Amino acid sequence: MSVAPGRQGAIAFFVTFCVLLVVLALALNVQWVVQNWRQVVPLVLGIPIFAAIITGLILNTIFLVREIRRNEQKDAFINAVTHELKTPVTSIRLHLETLKTRDGSIPEDTRRQFYNVMLDDTDRLMQTIDQVLRAGQSGKTTLHKERVNLVTLTDECIELTRTRRHLVEAQLRRVPFAGDDRPAEILGDPSALRAAIVNLLDNAVKYSGETIDVSVEAGVVGDWGVVRVTDLGAGFTPAEGARLFKRFYRVPGALTQRIKGTGLGLFIVHNTATQHGGRASATSPGPGKGATFVFEIPAAPVQPSA
Repeated sequence: MSVAPGRQGAIAFFVTFCVLLVVLALALNVQWVVQNWRQVVPLVLGIPIFAAIITGLILNTIFLVREIRRNEQKDAFINAVTHELKTPVTSIRLHLETLKTRDGSIPEDTRRQFYNVMLDDTDRLMQTIDQVLRAGQSGKTTLHKERVNLVTLTDECIELTRTRRHLVEAQLRRVPFAGDDRPAEILGDPSALRAAIVNLLDNAVKYSGETIDVSVEAGVVGDWGVVRVTDLGAGFTPAEGARLFKRFYRVPGALTQRIKGTGLGLFIVHNTATQHGGRASATSPGPGKGATFVFEIPAAPVQPSA
């Protein structure tokens, strides 16, 4: 996420001010030590105090810079959520007004098309609201775990994403997974897992650009249930990869700036994996070279045969 020019100036000011204060404090400390090097007690007491002052200046500056960046992220989140809510509501209202004012003159095919558009907009609204609620309830909800077939669940999420994004099988597909032969069963909350996998798929599709080519693997390897999503889209640098799963974070760039989003999808993925005792990770060869996202949670114990 890029920082606004005004906030960039504020960050530069605080960092520069901190550096000047630290240099001044060090100069005064050196001068004081030179003048009092024969007096043991002042030296023993003075040097730690100067060190504490310098440390306080540095920590205070770090805190201020972080707060500025967090405020920037919150502003961007509010703008994104406002857009994600306003756009489908406006679309639904427009189609309803058209149906109301021209009810008798609208052909049946056009009417059905309007209904489908409004249903799609409603799904988009529900997805945005669900993301915000899940992010707000992070770590506060109780998971209702049960034995779930990870491959079946992944197939359901793929079909749902195809329907929402109007994709064909060649654009979003599940490919063979080189894992164990046993059933791909995990212990988890189906609702939370479904939301996490859908967010992974939706993220891959959104950031694929004009050519959507997303492959999905699902299965069990050793003690882990694994979902691996690979796309050929925007990609990212190693430094950006370390921040992808943070709340509100979005990779900077021309493509990502054109794509609307809340910055909560991957945070929900990471939080869901953590709640289930698992992990989420991402790798990329570099910007513009695609990425692979891996969602792992512990596999269910093998049930003894009857």
